[in-house]
Amino acid sequence: MAMSVPILAIIFALHLIAFVFAVGAERRRSFATVVPDQYDERTYCLYSTDASTVYGLSAFGLLLLSQVVVNGVTRCLCFGKGLVSATSSTTCAIFFFVFSWLSFLGAEACLLAGSAKNAYHTKYRGIFGGENISCATLRKGVFAAGAALTLLSLVGSVFYYWAHSRADTGGWQKHQNEGVGMTEQPPEFGKV
Repeated sequence: MAMSVPILAIIFALHLIAFVFAVGAERRRSFATVVPDQYDERTYCLYSTDASTVYGLSAFGLLLLSQVVVNGVTRCLCFGKGLVSATSSTTCAIFFFVFSWLSFLGAEACLLAGSAKNAYHTKYRGIFGGENISCATLRKGVFAAGAALTLLSLVGSVFYYWAHSRADTGGWQKHQNEGVGMTEQPPEFGKV
């Protein structure tokens, strides 16, 4: 299996779009203000937009799709001719396989936990003037950590794909019967 430019483009695009969504989720986190209820003496939390929940889940889905593409193309490090031998390419492939999975799982955990926590809204706080309980909001930096781990996952996935294809082909891809065939003379022109 040789490296494929379309596969690399898909991996890059999915990771980078997931990164943009994760950064957008960090920028659009919901915040809350305490508002008195107009019908009784209770107060409640009024939350801003929930756009970051959608952004976070979109980044989660795109990152998951990218990991499925990488592991589907490389067949999840399970099959291949060159992975049986103990070469430096095989060692690099195994290292980047583990690295890409660890960064992927960390990014997915941050994105999913951030989306779930951002979607949680406190209803009523209590009697007006009573206890000063804060409204539940997402801490700053959860989606940013997911974005950073998404970039690490991109690096790990690309290098894993490169090392796996190099280990699988022995560093060279043999091309046979490719091209326009301008060097061969057709048999009908050889007879005079």
